[in-house]
Amino acid sequence: MGKKLLVAQSGGPTSAINATLAGIIEAAIQNPEVSDVLGARYGIQGVLREQFLDLSGIEHIEDMLATLAVTPAAALGSCRFKLKDPAQDPSEFEELIRIFQKHEIGYFVYIGGNDSMDTVWKLSDYIKEHHIPDIVVVGAPKTIDNDLYGIDHCPGFGSAAKYIATSISELERELEVYDTPYVIVVEMMGRNAGWLTAAAALAESANSNVPYLIYLEERPFDLNDFISDLRGELAVGKDVIVAISEGIRDRSGKMICDYADRDQSTDAFGHTIATGAGKVLENAIRSNIGCKVRYIELNLLQRCAGHLLSETDITESTELGRNAVRLAVDGQNGVMSTLTRTSNHPYSVAYGAADIADIADREKKVPDSWITSEGNGVTEEMLEYLRPLVQGERSCKFENGIPKYIVFNK
Repeated sequence: MGKKLLVAQSGGPTSAINATLAGIIEAAIQNPEVSDVLGARYGIQGVLREQFLDLSGIEHIEDMLATLAVTPAAALGSCRFKLKDPAQDPSEFEELIRIFQKHEIGYFVYIGGNDSMDTVWKLSDYIKEHHIPDIVVVGAPKTIDNDLYGIDHCPGFGSAAKYIATSISELERELEVYDTPYVIVVEMMGRNAGWLTAAAALAESANSNVPYLIYLEERPFDLNDFISDLRGELAVGKDVIVAISEGIRDRSGKMICDYADRDQSTDAFGHTIATGAGKVLENAIRSNIGCKVRYIELNLLQRCAGHLLSETDITESTELGRNAVRLAVDGQNGVMSTLTRTSNHPYSVAYGAADIADIADREKKVPDSWITSEGNGVTEEMLEYLRPLVQGERSCKFENGIPKYIVFNK
C-alpha cells in the first residue's frame, strides 16, 4: 500500500506556482506508491497546525487541474516562516515528524524559493541525522526573482518577464504620444538579483523606438553617472525608458531607496523590504533635468499576472511538479526538482535533481559579463537566455468576461 503525499506552498506568490501544484497532484494521483494527496494551508505553518485538505478526492479533477495550472498566486495559501535551528531548539522538527507519522505521510513536497529551500534543507537533514525511516522531503522551485542555484531558470520567472516586457512595451507607446521630452522610470522586484529588470531589454529589442537605460543590482549605482547617462540620451532623442531593480545600491552598499526617508522594514527572514528607488530617481530627474517624468513601480502586478502567462513557463512548472513526485517516490530525500537547459536552438531542457544543501541560503546573480561595460544595459547573451522563457501564451479561463480561478475553501 502506498504512502500519503503532502504538498505545501511558501514564499511570495507567482503566476506559475499553482502549475507546479497541479503537476504534483496529477503525478501523485497516478502513482501507485501514493495512497492519498494532502495539501497544507499556509505553508509549513499550516503543517504545524495540521491544516490539511484532501486533494485526491476532488470531483472533475482533470478540469480542476487545468484551471489550477493557470490560476495565479498560491491556491493553498503561503507563509514566510523560518524554522528554528534544530541544534538550538528541535521542538518544531519533533512536532513535524509527529504530525507526519500521525497522518501516515511518507512524502512531503515543499514549493518555494530560497527561504523555502532552507526549510527543505533543515527538515531533510534532521530526518537523515535522526535516521527517521519512511519520510522523504523534496523541494519544488518557485521564484520570480530567478535567483535559485541548481536550476537554469525558476518557475514563475518566465511569466513575470513576459509581463514586464509587455508592460514596458506598452509604456513606450505612452511616451510616443507627446512631442516633448518624457522619461518613465520603472522599478522591478528582485531583491538582490537583477533578472527581472533585465527582462525590460526584451521590449527594447522587440519594437523599441526609444533608448532604454537598464540598471541591475549587480552593479553599483551612481546617481551622478545616471543623470549624465540620461542627459546623453535626451540630447539625441526626446524620450527615455529607465528600468531599475528595487535593490540597486551605491558603491558603499547603501540602497538607493534609502536616500529618501522611508520605513526600513524587514520580512520574517530578515530581508530588507526594498521599495522606492524609482521615486528617488524621479525626484533627481525633476531637480536636475526638469523634463516630464513618471515613476511606476510594478510591485505585486508583475508576479501574479494570470492573464499574460508564458506557455514555456507553465509547461515547465507543471513538469517540475511531476518530477518532484518521481523524486520523492524514488526516495531522494533532500533534493530539489530541477531543470537544465540543453539547447537554445531549438530550445530544450532536461529534468533532474539537485542537492538541496547546494541551493539553500544562496542567491544566483546575473553574470557580470551579461551587463554592458557602461553598466546601463544588458548584452545579447542575456537576451539569448531570456527569449525562450517568454515564448507562447497560455490563456486562463474566462466567465462573464472575468478570469475564472480555483479557490480552495478555508
